[in-house]
Amino acid sequence: MSDEQLSRAPVPDRAEDDAFFPSEYSLTKYTSSKTDFDGTTYPKPYTGGKWKILMIGSQERYLMMKGGEFFSTGNHPVEMLLPMYHLDAAGFEIDVATISGDPVKFEWWAFPHEDEAVKSIYKKYEKQLKAPKKLADVIGDGFTAETPYLGVFIPGGHGVLNGVPFSRQVGDILHWAQANERFTISLCHGPASLLATAVDGGKFAYEGYEMCVFPDTLDTGANIEIGYIPGPMAWLVGENLRKYNVKILNTGITGQVHRDRHLLTGDSPLASNNLGKLAATALLEAVNK
Repeated sequence: MSDEQLSRAPVPDRAEDDAFFPSEYSLTKYTSSKTDFDGTTYPKPYTGGKWKILMIGSQERYLMMKGGEFFSTGNHPVEMLLPMYHLDAAGFEIDVATISGDPVKFEWWAFPHEDEAVKSIYKKYEKQLKAPKKLADVIGDGFTAETPYLGVFIPGGHGVLNGVPFSRQVGDILHWAQANERFTISLCHGPASLLATAVDGGKFAYEGYEMCVFPDTLDTGANIEIGYIPGPMAWLVGENLRKYNVKILNTGITGQVHRDRHLLTGDSPLASNNLGKLAATALLEAVNK
């Protein structure tokens, strides 16, 4: 059967009423058994033992669409694990957290089962991903200048739109990162997390920044037409970021990444390898200053 003969109807998720996985056809367009990992290594990794990365994952599986149906989603495995691979290879320990402390949820249908780099980093962090820290416990009495997180990494996948952009805790962490010149790393739908800095009347921390984000035009067009998502979304990432004078640099998904001050972003799963290299290099430069 050719790709064109595959169904474009979203696939029902038997675990939840009115919930759907991406269509068989859409998966041929958006997933692959291998990534574009290029074998990059870091001959002089960080060995100082102090600086770490905080990775905030999504504990939510189901994203409610505008029409009330659910998209069975989570974090995109390539968007999470390939940047993690680079950061880990560069010598940075990674703490995994979710808002609730419940397990990180993956879009497992997008896992590249023939990719050794992704499989190896998943195996290394599997226990943390299934039993992450609760974000409130990570924060404790609040972050200070001595808190040893050099970077905060928030991967994409539509699941990040659940909770993370509306979390005061996430907003506080991102305000802290910006005030203390720590890196914020995100891609695809992940930059929706930046909206958390404006929760409860807070000042949006990235006004006027340039960044790469998954295009709204795909979520309102092709993603519905090919059955990747089961209907129109309740809200759009780019549309809401632009309310704060954010400049989104990409119009499509080509693997584009960008650095604006301490904010590192990428446009889609295709940017996972590029963003991992950008982040690892930027953090190594920072610790070697």
